[in-house]
Amino acid sequence: MNNRNHNIYFHLHTISGILVCAILYVIFFAGSFSFFKKEIQAWEKGQSYTHANTLAFDYDTLIDSINAQYDLRGRDMELYLQADNYQAYISLTPSKDSLANAAGSEAVSLTYDFAGHRKSTYTESYDLGEFLYRLHFLAQLNAIPLNFAGPFGYVLAGLVSFLFLFALITGLLLHWNKIASNFFVFRPWSKWKTVWTDVHTVLGVIGYPYQFIYAVTGIVLIFNTALLLPFSKLLYKDNPNQLYDAVNNYSNDPFEYQHKPLQEPIDINTIIQKVDREWPATQLTNIQFKNYGDAGMHIVFRGAADPHADFAATGKLVYRVADDTVVFNKPANTDASYIDWVRALAYRLHFGDYGGYPLKIIYFILGIMGCIITASGIMIWLVARDKNTVPAHKRKFNCWAANVFLAVCLTMLPVTAFTFIAVKATHLSGQDSLYSVYFYSWLVLSVYYVVRRNIRRTHAETLLLGSLLGLLVPVVNGIFGGNWLWNTWREGAVDILAVDLLWIAISAIGLVAFVKMKARKPKDVMRRSTAKQMERTANQG
Repeated sequence: MNNRNHNIYFHLHTISGILVCAILYVIFFAGSFSFFKKEIQAWEKGQSYTHANTLAFDYDTLIDSINAQYDLRGRDMELYLQADNYQAYISLTPSKDSLANAAGSEAVSLTYDFAGHRKSTYTESYDLGEFLYRLHFLAQLNAIPLNFAGPFGYVLAGLVSFLFLFALITGLLLHWNKIASNFFVFRPWSKWKTVWTDVHTVLGVIGYPYQFIYAVTGIVLIFNTALLLPFSKLLYKDNPNQLYDAVNNYSNDPFEYQHKPLQEPIDINTIIQKVDREWPATQLTNIQFKNYGDAGMHIVFRGAADPHADFAATGKLVYRVADDTVVFNKPANTDASYIDWVRALAYRLHFGDYGGYPLKIIYFILGIMGCIITASGIMIWLVARDKNTVPAHKRKFNCWAANVFLAVCLTMLPVTAFTFIAVKATHLSGQDSLYSVYFYSWLVLSVYYVVRRNIRRTHAETLLLGSLLGLLVPVVNGIFGGNWLWNTWREGAVDILAVDLLWIAISAIGLVAFVKMKARKPKDVMRRSTAKQMERTANQG
């Protein structure tokens, strides 16, 4: 590669990477824990969902309860069923009936726990698993009143995915000629710049396919509306709903509201039993109630086949309540269409829900590797610019930028472990409580290390603190929940056990890394500590 191309790729890779590094770290870190979302929810509630799919779910009782409180007449209601049907997210649209009372006039979001028979609003049931899952695509930032073609948090996550993909491509071009030789080179006892470069390169090559998949699928899942707009005009004659319905596996059928109440009571359990007979070996994923209680009421069922049997097959059944008739039926065990395959590849590759715990563990490790690659990239950027030829004001800016980025990123480990301990020890729940604990502790710890201005100690201390707090997670679970490791193992509560073992593994590796870091004596140490460097540049500035 000639020097001109090398310099172009180098600067493009560096600029795109440094622009998104801190946000990308947050996405990878929270996203890694999101693979265990269901397990974290079970751990927090102290109730295993391992055998939830063997329970008999009473949909009639659930819907009667919702109807009594929110008046379902004329509403559209949707149930998003979670894996193993342990929980459902429920959304209600405002009623189409002009005579509906105040209870039916507003949109509502609910959560229902089938195992515990508990109904609550979405914010009341907001738990740590949901928090980390939504943090990985920056949903919390949607509260910022800025809307550029979508909620601010989603748009920002999509832009970061674009820049991340750009950094991946330029990084591959930059290292292409030496990609094989550099893969086998790691010099842990050399100077710091060499160590960070080797970590960044080796882990980057190992995790490249995973990171590329996540960048592409992240863009597709977040920006699908903008990406599909040209195709809607070409293939669907400016009717985008048809394309979005096909790609998102969603029903936007125009079922007309007839303003005539149903003559017979609705027996949802019986209807679902009929669907189960129509769809053997199929997992229901979504139930939509259109025009509830009206003569024009339809129920749209969606399901997916076991991914081990069929990776992409999905089914759709439309049931007309008034005359007890199935008006459309595409079973999930039929051949998957091209759209089914495209949708399944995007969703399953992104969420890693098709390979059980072995795949979750692999995805988690690769996600944490993404965090390490991001942090090492920041250090390479800083050390490469720690030269006397660089003006003092630029060195000052570089040190402050790296210090802030790393303080925000590296404190996520102890803050996350602390939040696990807090929710179990104090039994706090709800969106406001979780936001307060996580974000305020993150802010305090980040500010502390920013003011501390010692990047090496930030690395060491956050690693040690996160590891020690992580070891307390299973202890707190045993003390306040009675779910000691041996109890969950004996009871077959694999989901709760998985969270405790995950934290033990993270803490053990973190402590080993801390000990190795403290014992390390490189041949060519950095010429000065970060604190002294920043002090000197500040004085010169």
